[in-house]
Amino acid sequence: MAFELVSDYQPEGDQAQAIGKLAKSLAAGNRHQTLLGVTGSGKTFTMANLIALHGKPTLIMSHNKTLAAQLYSEFRNFFPHNAVEYFVSYFDYYQPEAYIPRSDTYIEKDSSINEEIERLRLSTMGSLLTREDTIVVASVSCIYGLGSPEDYENLMVPVWSGQQLTREAFISSLVGMMFERNDSAFGRGKFRVRGDVVEVHPAYLDETAIRVEFADDVVERITSIHTLTGNKIELLEKHTFFPAKQFVTPGDKMRHATVEIRKEADAQVAKFEHEAKLLEAQRLRMRTDYDLDMMAEMGYCQGIENYSRHITGRMPGERPYTLLDFFPRDFLLIIDESHATIPQIGGMYEGDKSRKTVLVEHGFRLPSALDNRPLRFEEFMQMTGQRLYVSATPGPFELTNSRPENRAFIAVNTKDAAGRTLPASQRRIRVTPSGNLEPIEKFDPTRRGTPLVVEQIIRPTGLLDPVITLRPLKGQIDETIELCRQRVELHQRVLVTTLTKKTAEDLSEYLQGTGLKVRYIHADIDAVERVEILRQLRAATVDVLVGINLLREGLDLPEVSLVCILDADKEGFLRNETSLIQTAGRAARHLGGECVLFCDQVTDSIQTLLRITSERRARQQAHNEEHGITPQSVKRALQHSLHTHEKEREQANLLNRSLVADNMEAYDKLRVISELEGEMRDASSRLEFERAAHLRDQIAALQNPPTHTPARTVKYPPRKKH
Repeated sequence: MAFELVSDYQPEGDQAQAIGKLAKSLAAGNRHQTLLGVTGSGKTFTMANLIALHGKPTLIMSHNKTLAAQLYSEFRNFFPHNAVEYFVSYFDYYQPEAYIPRSDTYIEKDSSINEEIERLRLSTMGSLLTREDTIVVASVSCIYGLGSPEDYENLMVPVWSGQQLTREAFISSLVGMMFERNDSAFGRGKFRVRGDVVEVHPAYLDETAIRVEFADDVVERITSIHTLTGNKIELLEKHTFFPAKQFVTPGDKMRHATVEIRKEADAQVAKFEHEAKLLEAQRLRMRTDYDLDMMAEMGYCQGIENYSRHITGRMPGERPYTLLDFFPRDFLLIIDESHATIPQIGGMYEGDKSRKTVLVEHGFRLPSALDNRPLRFEEFMQMTGQRLYVSATPGPFELTNSRPENRAFIAVNTKDAAGRTLPASQRRIRVTPSGNLEPIEKFDPTRRGTPLVVEQIIRPTGLLDPVITLRPLKGQIDETIELCRQRVELHQRVLVTTLTKKTAEDLSEYLQGTGLKVRYIHADIDAVERVEILRQLRAATVDVLVGINLLREGLDLPEVSLVCILDADKEGFLRNETSLIQTAGRAARHLGGECVLFCDQVTDSIQTLLRITSERRARQQAHNEEHGITPQSVKRALQHSLHTHEKEREQANLLNRSLVADNMEAYDKLRVISELEGEMRDASSRLEFERAAHLRDQIAALQNPPTHTPARTVKYPPRKKH
């Protein structure tokens, strides 16, 4: 099925030429292409057009779960008739297993699974195996271990009207797919039996179940029904049932896996005993025996993913199965905000390996646990074919691989696919800009064709890049105060960036003393509060926001007209080329956008910012004059506060959720907890993760009320008698 793009807009500005060049490059088979698009130029719309023209299953990767949710929503609107799926980590909370030898502290794995995201992940796997018109928006979690696609597909059960199939055989198949029978509490991943009627609630469907009716060992009728009312929705000719869990394994494979696990455990225990590590040997023996007993009785155990190498039948060191294995070989990969996503992909493996190595060395896990891991960067590159990198500030990797002038660079990994170091005769190096010889691991040696970097500089709104102004360091605080006053008088907002948390807090306090409405924001502020602060900035409750690093991708604040960067000449991570361009871009959505840099010297990063901004302003201005475009500030509706719902409930005299009464009746407390849990699930289903996390914290406060603050008695309205 072809992708059908639905939109009221047509490509404007630089979008048309970018779409044409990138589509031609993909058709030519090029593996690398980069879309260098400025803030507000409509990169998402360009991506959507490219997907529709290319016509291949597509994976869109983002480094941030919240930004992935935003992309998922946008692409669902662009492709309402195609399968647009969402695949991110399904943990609301995750504490990995770890051991700290210095203090002899063992931290057990703890997690809380978001059922709605698990449903979306299962839906993603099913769509990839049954449909060709699939777009998946994913976080970097897609490079982590997943069940075998072959096992998953082999366990799928297609059922059609008129099929010769007994009720008992169908029920047996459901049990093999990890469905649970429950005739009273019907929910996702469960089925119930009523005579010759079997009703199944697939784990990937929300409020829809499938009713299968049998007559004389024949499937008589298949109907989709509403899970709550049981009302008929649609009569179906056929339906394919997918496994209820992401990790499913046939029984014969599981039995073989337990034998291999036992062999490895015996060998590792013998090794510890030979090295006189008796504590580690005893610890490993007890852990493995317990896990094997659980697997024999229940079919699973806590931390079963650590035995995934044996369960899937992989060799030591062989890469795990991931979501990428569910895609066809010729899928298209789009990496959004590639300057942040590429380094994240490259850093996942080493962090996971260092933690698990300590567990293995001290007898908490078998060595095979190291093979339950994310992909190494070179494995990720080998599994992906054609790639499009999208960013306003592409990193060295994207530009090195996508620019034709860099084709003279010779680069091959210093390690082979199994992780073994190559001999010197097989290694290759490249010449760095400084003239040194350097082995490079994050370069694709298999690229072919002519790489391409396409710029998308012209904004359809006609807005120019913000004006860049340089001011001396001396008196930068006083200058900042005066600049803020001028903008506030015009009912505009200001962002100020510092280098340290302490400076941000002190500066915020000092600015408040001058009469400005100021807040600070940094990593110590929890996620929900950060969202609320940004909302207050847009609503003019706050006029000036002080922070460390405000270049977060996706920070959309149309009311901000001024960005002040203090100590701009302190070259480093927070003041490098990428950071300055991204930070200055926060003022690119306002007609009067300006970025003021306080510095005594013009560093290379500042010089690059000035050059790039000047070129982009000139191009946009020429385009506006040629087409008679009058620039307009971006206008976007103000989002609702995360606390709005709580305030409405306070007005209804129900409960101030920040305080919990010690003498609250048990019934009342359970009633409120139940209501909050329902709201949390609703928020998760709408992908409002900050709100869901906030509600989760309130549930925890009700279940474990604080003892260090005085309680406040809450009077409820009288309950109705029934």
